[in-house]
Amino acid sequence: MTSAMTDIDQLKRILEAVLLAAAQPLSLSQLSAVFEEQEAPSREDLARALEQLREDCEGRGVELVEVASGFRYQVRTDVHAFVTRLWTERQTRYSRALLETLALIAYRQPVTRGEIEQVRGVGVSTSIIKTLEEREWVRVVGYRDVPGKPALLGTTRAFLDYFNLKSLDELPALSELRDLTDPDLQLSFSVDGEYALPAIASSVAVDEDTDEEMTDTTLDSDTHFSTDTIDNESESNDTMAEEASTTSPETSA
Repeated sequence: MTSAMTDIDQLKRILEAVLLAAAQPLSLSQLSAVFEEQEAPSREDLARALEQLREDCEGRGVELVEVASGFRYQVRTDVHAFVTRLWTERQTRYSRALLETLALIAYRQPVTRGEIEQVRGVGVSTSIIKTLEEREWVRVVGYRDVPGKPALLGTTRAFLDYFNLKSLDELPALSELRDLTDPDLQLSFSVDGEYALPAIASSVAVDEDTDEEMTDTTLDSDTHFSTDTIDNESESNDTMAEEASTTSPETSA
């Protein structure tokens, strides 16, 4: 090829192969980089080819989706259970305390560990934060300018990718979560995939019996994750955030 690629069918074949071979989502810039400069398609042609590839997946067991880091092929939810049987290792299970902590960080970021504990009413064990950081779902994005300089926690692009989100704006509104009456649905943000965090219900297994630390295993029916608590305290925490200055306040949007 000696000129910019205009054959949409050939472009689709190349993009499909590249995306299937990639180990992570690829952005438009990364996809464009696989072509020589003189043959690189325009961003409009790339977008058109990707949209056609997405449409081609209708009715198939895989789908082409766009997440925060770019585009990727993934197994559809309705056949996911069959695919997981290829692997024999036990599915990772997370405690309710860990998932509540992750949800609070996602909705209140940047937030300190102390602020999370204030909302939950119990201490947050070090192992919970360590697990979230090891999964690369959470990272330190700055430090609150108060005595002790507590770390400010925020989510990462890996978090967005894992939960099929392009940005934090796609998180379900708290008003939508408040309409859910089942505690397990409040935790999972919808088990039918209607909302933006399906992995908490399907890809992430909730283990009621997991012991993080004593402070997190004393939860009872009155200490389930409450969206009303988050919403009611948002005003006070927003005020704190305005008064406190941070360093490198970078978040994963």
